[in-house]
Order: sequence, then C-alpha cells, then structure tokens
Amino acid sequence: MTHHPATESRTQLKTLSSALRKVHKTLVDLETKRFGDPGNAFEHLQLLTSHPQFAWLRQISEVLVEIDERLDDKEQPVDDAAVQSVRKTLASLLGAENSSEFRQKYLDALQESTEVAMAHGELRNRLSQLAPSS
Repeated sequence: MTHHPATESRTQLKTLSSALRKVHKTLVDLETKRFGDPGNAFEHLQLLTSHPQFAWLRQISEVLVEIDERLDDKEQPVDDAAVQSVRKTLASLLGAENSSEFRQKYLDALQESTEVAMAHGELRNRLSQLAPSS
C-alpha cells in the first residue's frame, strides 16, 4: 500500500473540519435557543453575523473559513504544516491558557449542553490523533 502524505493531510484536515462544524452547529443551536425565536433563515443569518450575542462564535467560523479556503486551494497541496497550523489554532482557542470571553462562553456551553460536550469530545479526540510535529 502506497503512503501519500498529501492525501493523508487532506483527510486529516477534512476530519478536523467536520468535527469543528459539529461543535459550531451545536453552539449556534444553543445560542439560538438562549436568544429565542430568530424568525426565518435570513433573519437567523443576520443574527449570527451581526448580533453581539453571537459574536463569540465568529472565532470558530473564521477557523472553518480558513480550513475551507485551504482545502479549496488548487495551487498548493494540503501538507502536514497546514494540519499542524489548524491544530495549534484550535488548541489555543480551546485551551485552558486562553482566558478570553470566547473561552468562558465555551466553558458555559460545555456545562449547559450535552450536545456541545459530545461534539467537543469528538473534536478533542480528533485533535489528539494529530501528534504535534517535532
């Protein structure tokens, strides 16, 4: 069996993206529940992109956009450095040393929602499978 590092890195990045999307969706659902009826899909999108109550979720949205752009870049194959960059970004965002408003709201969500906790566990599991490059 031939080993293709670029294919493996692309798969790892897609797996991370999928796990992060689940976390993001569960957080959006929780924050929407806290907020109340957002109205139609367009009004919900407006809340997500411009209402202060949802602002903290944009940090995850930005990481997802970066991953998508990296996966869509036809000029440059996805390599281990790209995967490690995302791993470091997520470790920093979710890590205990982060004392930001994001971190506090994230911890509150973990305490409040079983769905968030399960999605977080899956993401942490995916991250732990990516050993830091030496």
